[in-house]
Amino acid sequence: MSEQVTDGVLVTGANGHLGRLLIRALAHDPEAVPVRAVVRSERAARSLDDLPHPERRDVRIVDYRDRAGLTEAARGCGTAIHLVGILKQTRVNRYVDAHERPAEALSAACAEAGVSRIVHTSILGADPASRNGCLASRGRTDEILLASPVPAVILRVPMVLGPGDPATDALRRQATAGRTSLVRGGAAVQQPIAAADVMSALLAAARPGMPSDTVVELGGPESLTHRALVERTAAVLGADVRFGTTPLFAAHAFAWLAETLFADPPLTRDMLGVLEQDDAIDPEPARAMLGIELTSLDAALRAAFAEESAP
Repeated sequence: MSEQVTDGVLVTGANGHLGRLLIRALAHDPEAVPVRAVVRSERAARSLDDLPHPERRDVRIVDYRDRAGLTEAARGCGTAIHLVGILKQTRVNRYVDAHERPAEALSAACAEAGVSRIVHTSILGADPASRNGCLASRGRTDEILLASPVPAVILRVPMVLGPGDPATDALRRQATAGRTSLVRGGAAVQQPIAAADVMSALLAAARPGMPSDTVVELGGPESLTHRALVERTAAVLGADVRFGTTPLFAAHAFAWLAETLFADPPLTRDMLGVLEQDDAIDPEPARAMLGIELTSLDAALRAAFAEESAP
């Protein structure tokens, strides 16, 4: 870690799953790097109270779109790690307010505060030209940060496997339901990555010697269909699972209806599009550049379900 950060680390979205893992990793670093944790509410701030070494942590409550507030929070930090993003847009939580506007504010704030590097987590498939609203918004956000006067590294990752992660919880529910119906029978190809590997990648990307103004696409070491992933999860949990198929048109129809009826729908068409895209990249170039090792899928699943795994 001593080669990565010389001053404090600004962490936006600090109360999210990855934010908590990152703060925990930094708390155990022997260099005792101070953390400036940025969250949006008192409740989010309190959620960090159980993390180790609170004396190294300065929690700030700031709207992610507030340039002045972020500038003040960033002062004294050498690196900003931006973990803000949503998969599902609702009537009151729009992609532009969750992605582009926070990125614009962070870029300006870091430049004014003298931050030397921004590391941002994005998702595989992010592309401003995408027809999918989430992927397009993510792609525009990546471009905003790459155009920043502060050197930036964009880390695009697929599904993340870790204890308490929403995707991991969804896998658990599917694997232990007895019978689960998957969209297209679970044909989507996925490349899940261990949360611990994402932490290693973020910290590696923060090193001063790493290339900047670049996009790094990193996935787990294995690509497989969603059905096969549920089967592997069931095996780890000692569960038996049978499968049904939900046609894609039916899932789209449900998502459209949910968007029409609910302010906060359980599923949206953009969300469905991200979940059903195929992730199958070669992780080796990014792994080698970052200088990290990747956890095998089975080991990642065992770690994610450590308290529930079959003996």
